Formats: sequence, structure tokens, C-alpha cells
Amino acid sequence: MSLIDLIELAGGETNIRRILAPKGEVIVAVHNDELVRRLPESITAQTVLGELQLSTARGEVTDEELQTVGESIAQHQREQAEPYLQPTESHYRPQWHISPPQGLVNDPNGFIYHKGEYHLFYQWYPYACEHKDKHWVHLKSQDLINWHHQSIALTPSDWFDSHGVFSGHAVSQDDGLWLFYTGNVRIGEQRDRQTTQCMAFAADGLNFKKHGPVIRELPPGVTEHIRDPKLVFANDKWFMLLGAQTTDLQGRLAVYHSEDLVHWTYDRLYGDELAPFGYMWECPDWFKLANEQFIVFGPQGIEDSNPNHTIGHQNRIFRMSLDQDDALHLIEGWQLDAGFDFYAPQSMEAADGRRLMIGWMGLPDEVNQPSCDHGWIHQLTTLRELYWQDGKVKQRPAKELAELRGDKVNITVNNKAIDLGTKSVELHLNLAWGSELQLMQNSDYHVSLVADAEKGVLRFDRHQTEIREGDVIRELPLESDTIALTILADNSSLEIFINDGEKVMTGRVFTPQDATNIRLVSGEPTPMSYYPLKAARAPYPSV
Repeated sequence: MSLIDLIELAGGETNIRRILAPKGEVIVAVHNDELVRRLPESITAQTVLGELQLSTARGEVTDEELQTVGESIAQHQREQAEPYLQPTESHYRPQWHISPPQGLVNDPNGFIYHKGEYHLFYQWYPYACEHKDKHWVHLKSQDLINWHHQSIALTPSDWFDSHGVFSGHAVSQDDGLWLFYTGNVRIGEQRDRQTTQCMAFAADGLNFKKHGPVIRELPPGVTEHIRDPKLVFANDKWFMLLGAQTTDLQGRLAVYHSEDLVHWTYDRLYGDELAPFGYMWECPDWFKLANEQFIVFGPQGIEDSNPNHTIGHQNRIFRMSLDQDDALHLIEGWQLDAGFDFYAPQSMEAADGRRLMIGWMGLPDEVNQPSCDHGWIHQLTTLRELYWQDGKVKQRPAKELAELRGDKVNITVNNKAIDLGTKSVELHLNLAWGSELQLMQNSDYHVSLVADAEKGVLRFDRHQTEIREGDVIRELPLESDTIALTILADNSSLEIFINDGEKVMTGRVFTPQDATNIRLVSGEPTPMSYYPLKAARAPYPSV
């Protein structure tokens, strides 16, 4: 049976929800069962997780025919998602961080400087606060502060990505913009995973055409959990790094090489020197700081000796070397962020040579926070500049953020609550050991930063907030005599840069709209300066 005949029997192209192509078959899932015509014996109909699917032998159906149908599905998906680009009103919504207008946002993707402009994509499920079929939304900026919506660049429309356009990176090459991502497909009631590494290209940097999988087969010894391609040009060739899981459930990096970005040759798995180190590694990144090379990834399944730290989704950065035989060697590593919510970061080289990073302020599987009452969940972090100094990776807020500052205010914080009049603010102070600082406070709610001298930790405590899921305490061991803090607050988040960026702690903090007080509960009165922060331009139209 031809693909055209199958679609006709399924009720026409507008009734096709998704198309699948497991080995030897073609499957179409439909929106409306009532539009399906009487089926011949050569077609099998079954309901899979509430979705009617029609399948037949693939026969002579080509990839090109499947992709033509995918383009039609993509158009319908964009039209369906467009209304969800209207932001809902929410006092939790940040003023200058990127948040979804509706639905769920997770990983930042394709962060790159291309032809004089900054491009950023993010994964998005438009319709609910759920981790379902991910789209890519495309934003663009001239100044790294004000982002402008461009399009819903990629949708889960094709046989190779029908259950999600998963994470990846961008390459600026041949005057065009290349996107590399993982196509996620789930087959049958058991949702068996099928994974491919895919490419899309836009000669104008805006209108992307999918070219399908560039890597179709799994490497030996690896499960279907292999994803999130990062591309780097080194040693006169292209490298593709993928986060991977081995068949004995160990996290590794899988590496491929290419001369042309299209044809890829498998190298091998890397990371044995860290084993055991989690059951899966996600979202790799690779870049230089000064004369050193670094790899970032998200190991899953690492246990922490602190009983308050129960979440297994972590972030790490490793200094590494690349030898003349193209082999990677991981040397020493650190945690990038010691807070609650920092995952799947991506970096890029800015026009002036700085290394800038943005991450997901959220966690995998988490789908219930107060902002869900307003139709959205999660956000991206502020941009951070990474630099290598005195044998340490340090981070500081990107200098562009200063453009949002209002007039500087100098105060002394003590045991009396001071109303800042805003929850979008940049604060600077030295917190003495034995002190407790309460932020985003009203009579019933607050978040605490406690300099616990007895334990030698800075404790980030959000148990007295409206948080619904996730840990409520993070404890960061510190050995410094003083604790110098730069704190970025933005309605429902805190990003805390400690001792000139040697450490960072990030977390979402949900408190009521009137919780704009600050108070030093214990410790001596302490000088503090702060800047109210203005709103950046919203990427989307207002309600």
C-alpha cells in the first residue's frame, strides 16, 4: 500500500497526529477516530495509550515521502501551538529571565552568535505543565538582554522525532545555521524508545528545513539513551559529543567525527576514568577558557552524602585534554552550581570573546509548582560569564545585566524587615558567619540564607515558601573567612554568586506577590547595596 493510500484511509493529512516508521512498518496516528475509513486487511488498527494508530508494511515508502508528510504535520502543529505563545498573567513570571508564555520550558538549545546576532532556542511543550512532545522555540537578540521571538523552529512532526525534538546545539557554517538534535520516538504500549541524531538547516538562519537523521544506529554497548549532540571543530575535523548510557547502566560520552557535518564515523566512549559516576550523562558541552579545555555534562544518579540533597540530576564541569590521536582525557572536575535548579547548560563565545552560559532553571520530571496555576512552569537562568582564574572556574553575571539597573541604594540590614518594594533586584553584601538573611519575605513566607558557623556551610533554605516539589535545603561547604554575596532575584528565583563567583547556588523561590521584604534575622547589622532591576523586553506579545 502506498503512503498516500494509507493517509487517505486515515482521514487525510489534517487528521494525522504523528507518523512513525519502525523497522519494516509505517504507522500513522490520528486525531479523530471517526474520520478513519473502513480498513482493508493489510492495515492493522490498534489504540496505543489512547491514540488510534494504523500500521502497514513499509514496502516501497521512501524517507522522502515520509518527510513530505512530516512537513504537513509540522504546519498543523505550528498552527495549533501559536495561540499558546500568548503569555498568561502571573506574579511569579520573571521580569528579565526567559520563561515560557504557557506550558513547560526545559533545556536551552542552539545558543550561538551567528552573523552579528545572538540566537537561542529552547525546548517547549505548549499545552500543559508536562514533559511531553518537545518543540524548539527560536529567539534572537542584539544585546543578550532583550530577546525577540522568531518562530516555533522545530516541531515533533516526523518519523524520526515524533515524540520530541530533544536537545542539541547549533553550528554557524557556510553562511547558514545548522541545528543538530536528538530525535525521540516511542513505539507501542511499552513506549520502546528509538533514538537518532538529526540535522536541520536554514540558509537564512530563520527558516529551518529538516534533513533527518545523520546518525541512525546505536554505538555498540549503548542503550537508546544517547542524546544531546554538541559539535566542536578541533584537530581539523568536526567532533560530535553525545551523552550516553551503556548497557550496564553507566554514564559515558560517545564521540563521532566528520569532515562535512553530514557523514559521521563513530570513535568510542569516553569517561571510564570517572566510573562509577551515575547511570546516564546528558547535555554535553565543550569549550575553552584561557588555554584550558573543558567539558560540561549532566550526570544522573549521583548520590550525595548530605541527607537534604536527594535529587539525582547533577551538573559538572571537567578540565580535559585532547591528544594528537583525538582522544579525550578528563582530568579534574567541579560542580558548576550547588543550588536546587541548574541543569542542561549551554555556552557560546560572545562577539567579544567571552564564554557565556545559560541553563535550565528546573529539573527533569518536575511538573508541579505554583506557577502551574497560571499555566506555565520553569524558566532559564541568567547569562553567566565563565572564566579561568587561579586554577578555578569562576562565574559572574553577564555584564549586560547592568543595563537593567535602577539607581543604587545603600542600606543597613538588621532584625527589622525592610521593604524593597520589588522582587526583581540585584543585591551585594558580605554575610558574616552566624548570620541568617531572609529574602522575599512577608509575615508568612520567606527564603533563608544561613551562614552556619558550626557546620561551615552556607545553607539555602526554601522550606518556608510555596514550593511544591523538590528539595528544600542545599548546604554548600565554605572555608572562607567572609561570605561575599551577589544575589540576583527575579520574582520567583534566586541566583547567588559567592566569593567573586567561586561558587554559585540557583533556585526557584515561590512566595506571594507582597513578599518583598528583606531581614537579617541573626548577626550584627550589615551594610548592603542593591539595584532595583527593570524588566527586559518581553519576547512575546502581552496578554
